[in-house]
Amino acid sequence: MSVTIWHNPRCSKSRQTLDLLRSRGVEPTVREYLKEPPSKAEIEKLIALLGGDPRELIRDGEAEFKALKLTKADLTRAEIADAIARHPALLQRPIVVKGAQAKIGRPPEAVLPLLK
Repeated sequence: MSVTIWHNPRCSKSRQTLDLLRSRGVEPTVREYLKEPPSKAEIEKLIALLGGDPRELIRDGEAEFKALKLTKADLTRAEIADAIARHPALLQRPIVVKGAQAKIGRPPEAVLPLLK
């Protein structure tokens, strides 16, 4: 089964997660989401694959988040998907997807259960 990493090469955690995958013999498909921005539908699918609180997917420390004057606690699932689709820098990174599961690589070792 294929593995995809939603990757930002400028992010140390993203680079560490990619290195971790490769050290385990996994050569993932690398999706540089800042170069190839996701659609709202793709973000909604990521939210579903991750499960849990969809607010974990949005980076509220980014300048774009502050400029939008959003409050993370008040965001709905649809608002999160829309904000990330319009401003891909708001996407938490890295995200590793395998089949019907996904994990945020913070810390990078958090993705290891996907490799079993």
